[in-house]
This record gives sequence, structure tokens and C-alpha cells, in this order.
Amino acid sequence: MSKAIETNSAPAAIGPYSQAIDDGETVYCSGQIGLEPASGRLVEGGVEAEMRHAMANLRAVLDAAGLGFDAIVKTTIYVTDLADFEIVNRIYGEHFEPPYPARATVQVAALPRGARVEIDAVARRPRDRR
Repeated sequence: MSKAIETNSAPAAIGPYSQAIDDGETVYCSGQIGLEPASGRLVEGGVEAEMRHAMANLRAVLDAAGLGFDAIVKTTIYVTDLADFEIVNRIYGEHFEPPYPARATVQVAALPRGARVEIDAVARRPRDRR
């Protein structure tokens, strides 16, 4: 049976969706942008600051599910300008060790709240914790 994962340590959903859904084996994390959880405002400082904060928000959702970045098997990164790829890729790489998750990075026309970057993730529980 699926259950919603919710935490005040990450921004509240800005639409009719959950921060994550846990089906017991897999945790499906909704996209995170660089919003500050308390204010709901986008962080200042450009794509680097936004990516760092989006990763912190993703970490908070994973923490609420009892998982870490090492449990992630797939991510998708959305950017409004692929010219930011190098910055986004560098910050992303600071959070993972081999074997790296599968990943797609795509350029999109726009993101919620005027964000420049968004990341979602799929994580799996270790077999002994299912």
C-alpha cells in the first residue's frame, strides 16, 4: 500500500501532489526546485544556488522516507537553459558516488515559480528494509 511522504524540511507541494510516494520498495520523489521551505520563495544567486537548494530539498524528502542519496536509482533534471549544464552537473556530482544513478537531463521552456532547475528522483529501499 502506498503512502505519502511529507516533511516540513522541504517546500510544501505547490499543487495537487505529494512530495514523495512510498510503495514499500520504491520511493518516487516529486520534482524539487530551489524553494526555501519556510518562505516558499526561490533562493537568490542563480542556477548554482537553486541547484544546491533543490538538492537539499530532495535530501529532506529522502530523509523523511528514511533514505539517502545512495538509494537513488534514477533522476531527471530539468533546466531552462542547457548552457547551465556544467554547473548543474558539477553540483549533482557532489552528492553521488559510483555507481551513479541513471539520469536524464532535459531543457524545458519554463519551470514553476520561474526556477532555472528542477530535479526528481526514484529511490529503492535496500532488500533488508522492504
